[in-house]
Amino acid sequence: MCTDIKRIRVSPNRMTSLTDLYSLNYCRRWSSLPAPISRRSSTVNNPNYLTTANRKCNKWRFRCSVAKDSPIAPTISGESNSQPLLDCVIVGAGISGLCIAQALATKHAAFSPDVIVTEARDRVGGNISTVERDGYLWEEGPNSFQPSDPMLTMVVDSGLKDDLVLGDPTAPRFVLWGGGLKPVPSSPADLPFFDLMSFPGKLRAGFGALGFRPPPPDHEESIEEFVRRNLGDEVFERLIEPFCSGVYAGDPSKLSMKAAFGKVWNLEKNGGSIIGGAIKAIQKKNNSTKPPRDPRLPKPKGQTVGSFRKGQAMLPNAISKRLGSRVKLSWKLISISKLENRGYSLTYETPNGFASLQTKTVVMTVPSYVASDLLRPLSLEAAEALSKFYYPPVAAVSVSYPKEAIRADRLIDGQLKGFGQLHPRSQGVETLGTIYSSSLFPNRAPPGRVLLLNYIGGATNPGILSKTESQLVEAVDRDLRKMLINPKADEPLTLGVKVWPRAIPQFLIGHFDILDAAKFALSEGGFRGMFLGGNYVSGVALGRCVESAYDVAADVSNFLSLGAYK
Repeated sequence: MCTDIKRIRVSPNRMTSLTDLYSLNYCRRWSSLPAPISRRSSTVNNPNYLTTANRKCNKWRFRCSVAKDSPIAPTISGESNSQPLLDCVIVGAGISGLCIAQALATKHAAFSPDVIVTEARDRVGGNISTVERDGYLWEEGPNSFQPSDPMLTMVVDSGLKDDLVLGDPTAPRFVLWGGGLKPVPSSPADLPFFDLMSFPGKLRAGFGALGFRPPPPDHEESIEEFVRRNLGDEVFERLIEPFCSGVYAGDPSKLSMKAAFGKVWNLEKNGGSIIGGAIKAIQKKNNSTKPPRDPRLPKPKGQTVGSFRKGQAMLPNAISKRLGSRVKLSWKLISISKLENRGYSLTYETPNGFASLQTKTVVMTVPSYVASDLLRPLSLEAAEALSKFYYPPVAAVSVSYPKEAIRADRLIDGQLKGFGQLHPRSQGVETLGTIYSSSLFPNRAPPGRVLLLNYIGGATNPGILSKTESQLVEAVDRDLRKMLINPKADEPLTLGVKVWPRAIPQFLIGHFDILDAAKFALSEGGFRGMFLGGNYVSGVALGRCVESAYDVAADVSNFLSLGAYK
């Protein structure tokens, strides 16, 4: 039986601010209630393992005024240090946290058998949000993923291989330019045959990729600087700028090329030019010996994207189901303290009161601004670094039209075909881009209807936060009638408007320096076993979060395998 797990008996609704967090730490000095947990899996998996403490905090202790830079919560020592610890607590049950937990369970179970995932909300998945209603199925967050082998491994290990759906690899992508939708080349070899760029623009891009361009500067370049220097103005304005808007909802004049598109940045660095670097990368790949591919994995054809039969939410839900009682929902982390040479104590507000877990390692996969608040009592330097990342607002607006509303010149064989369209900021529209959801994946809309997912807002348009849902729909509909929808068509059916006030972390110039500063502060502060994860660490694409999850799990396993805690 688990011994002496503490529960502070106060109203759960009392903890409403960061000030309350410090008040709780103050209250803990008086209560001195240790929070050990049994290391046995039977105890960890038992939802009733928490016991109630008789000690209560007086009401006034939660109302005392505490300075912002309060002292670090006291180290818990004494009897609690003799108790066994969990191997890992993962804070946040978004896709990063869940995939780290699954990677630990499938790849590193020998060193991390006791893992808990905690989530402040009452559901898993983070920004992944799928809605199904009235014959429609739409996404309110990320819409698809690149089916890389790490991603497919996660899919198979989650039991979703038969639910995987892949888009048509030949589906065209479009960019709004000059009042019309222009198809985007699917590969550099296609570039000469597309009318999105002029002939001089194509020549400039080709010579620049070969190395006939100005040398790299002695400072970190933005995406705009790198692309204009290497490939010319037309590639930037007609391809890369709308791509940045679609992926990052960001401003390419401020986004870091090294941080946001590191693979392309490394081509020039390693090969002297983009083409030279690509040739070296191919040679290295051909000369290296790689392990055989997992025979369980599907084999996608061409450059395609993936989702699931019932949408993106199937993945976090499937992982959560496999983890079972190791996932704790509605557990709001309110403080972290360092145990003396034994890891960490985490105090939570839960539906049943306040409770604590003790663990050898912690992985923070919450957004950086949340991690900043939680880590401030431990390391002011790390907290200050994590507070610097910027998350602009983005709204996902899902609307439906009858097929007859689509302009005739946009139909292929009588159907709206394609992945979707991107809108450069220079083209006089407010929406960042539109995904043809009902064309991309099956069973997304009733027969005779078209489902369109539109993104609006981002770093260049934070003013969407002041708009009503109807105003956002009006802006989307107005833009669509300029290039896709018949201007005389009926009003759209509005399915959902989801506004994310802090949507996508921006990988701005200096991003890696800030991230390294946070990690260095934790390391130098003696906080061994504290790991940072999430999309501000890995990259914003869903596939990158999954790939990074395997790396973080390996780091955690390696730390535990050193035997620092016995």
